[in-house]
Amino acid sequence: MIIAALIVLGLIFGSFVNALVWRLYEQDKRARSIIHKAPGTKKKKQSGTEDLSILKGRSMCPHCHHTLAAKDLVPVLSWLMLGGKCRYCRKPIAWQYPLVELLTAGLFVWSYLAWPLGSHGAGLFQLVVWLAFVVAFVALAVYDLRWFVLPDRIVLPVCVLAVVEVVVVALWHRSWMDVWQPAAGMAIIFGLFWGLFQVSKGGWIGGGDVKLAFALGLLAATPLKALLLLFLASLLGTLVSLPALGKGKRALRAQVPFGPYLLLATFIVQLYGTHIVTWYQNLLVV
Repeated sequence: MIIAALIVLGLIFGSFVNALVWRLYEQDKRARSIIHKAPGTKKKKQSGTEDLSILKGRSMCPHCHHTLAAKDLVPVLSWLMLGGKCRYCRKPIAWQYPLVELLTAGLFVWSYLAWPLGSHGAGLFQLVVWLAFVVAFVALAVYDLRWFVLPDRIVLPVCVLAVVEVVVVALWHRSWMDVWQPAAGMAIIFGLFWGLFQVSKGGWIGGGDVKLAFALGLLAATPLKALLLLFLASLLGTLVSLPALGKGKRALRAQVPFGPYLLLATFIVQLYGTHIVTWYQNLLVV
């Protein structure tokens, strides 16, 4: 029953992620067009169907901007029934939409089944908060994969939520250990990324990655897990980039940005970090 509920919630939030990512991009694009518009040019009036508000805007086709009916909004099923095309303009709807919905549902279930902190008390609270992080991580990954940007309007709320979680858990357990260890993890990742950003003047790593590092360091929860997160993200990035090394610098620059690797590494560390660290420490002892 719980797994079924998580699948439904995951599909719904996956649909929300698709809408959120597209609306944020369109809002930013519209804002840029206004800023660069020639002086004296009349502002084009936007129609009601082009309301891009995150909370109030109606769902619409990304091509023709026709407002979608309820039957068009059923996650995955609507896409399948329409043959991957808009009901109104018949233009193709990207595979991204059902894939993101299925991915979010899968990550919800995976998180529940592999959750290491228990399902009662603080552990349950952290699981619920973690699912919120999962939604934000999927949105950030999709945005970064498509446009090579980690938008502040998602990253900054993630940072705030990470701080709130650390404070609540520390108060729940009445332990300063639950404050200084996440703070130390944050100092390691954020400090490294900030240093790289300053030294390279943004050439080696983006500002969005630096801000995201603040939240991911807190989520790592301990210095050892923070180091593990950095190792896994670097390993994943290297493995994916290897095929491009033989194709020259142009192909290498076209590779996936670093944000998705960080997010995937955080997912692994959150669910399996304690087991991995313990396994490694046992190897050293032996």
